[in-house]
Amino acid sequence: MSLEYANNKTILVTGGTGSFGRRYVKHLLVNSSAKKIIIFSRDERKQHQMRQQLKDARLRFFLGDVRDLPRLQRALYGVDIVVHAAALKQIDTLEYNPFEAVKTNIIGSQNVIDAGIDLNVEKVLLISTDKAAQPANLYGSTKLCAEKLFINGNSYSRGKTSLSCVRYGNVIGSRGSIVETLLNNREAKKVSITDERMTRFWITYDQAMDLVDFALTAMAGGEIFIPKIPSMKLVDLFEALVPDAEREVVGIRPGEKLHELLVTNEEARHTIELEDYYVILPEDPSIFDEKRYKDILDDGKELHTDFSYASHTNSIWLTPEALVELIMKQLQ
Repeated sequence: MSLEYANNKTILVTGGTGSFGRRYVKHLLVNSSAKKIIIFSRDERKQHQMRQQLKDARLRFFLGDVRDLPRLQRALYGVDIVVHAAALKQIDTLEYNPFEAVKTNIIGSQNVIDAGIDLNVEKVLLISTDKAAQPANLYGSTKLCAEKLFINGNSYSRGKTSLSCVRYGNVIGSRGSIVETLLNNREAKKVSITDERMTRFWITYDQAMDLVDFALTAMAGGEIFIPKIPSMKLVDLFEALVPDAEREVVGIRPGEKLHELLVTNEEARHTIELEDYYVILPEDPSIFDEKRYKDILDDGKELHTDFSYASHTNSIWLTPEALVELIMKQLQ
């Protein structure tokens, strides 16, 4: 696979030492002819580890925080593409430290937008989450704000910088996830489960890479790209990973939903369905232009006005056996 959008380009990844960032950087190194790949993050230890592991002359490492606009402006000089993955994500922690979430996820995202526009970056892509669709917690609310900032940033970019988003569900095996927690406690005699009715969307890192590649290839600016991915019941997840453990139902935690959404009913009115993706188009007339989105409009179809893409009404379901197979593949 060759990533034409990346060929001979300079690409910067904010949060480049995180779970997504590390895999995306490796993906670029293996599959593209990118001229330079810049890892922008706060963690010098993880940067050192990446430098030792990857040893590629195309890599550059910038220490910095997305809260620091001047540092971003320095880092983005000469950059063609930015993938903005830096965020604070732990739901419980952010409920207790709310303004820290605002400073990183909202103000930091606005800084990425401002630096990208001011330095004429060609494409800037936000990595978002299903928690942003009708959010029930602070994390989701900050990511919804980040999405809105990115979409409406196209009103100020004069057509020189395109800003878009990708939105997806839980990544199988990501750091701190329930999958990682259960894998590290396979011999547990007793485990806690919030609600046996709960469902979630699941995506592999390979599918996440495919989504980002598609978005960076197809984006005109202002879209939210969403993959068609499977759902799974939480009880099936526990059955797959800790089948012999006793389950204690503890109830839904503050900020949790019973089910997640990737496309809301309100968004469906301006969403196009493609074979493997949904694309939410901007409503603002200052951004939306049929000519701008001609390829997507020609290739896709409109949704019914009462459509929503929810984890419990999804048509694609992941079995416990399929989940184990995917986890084993990712651990190789």
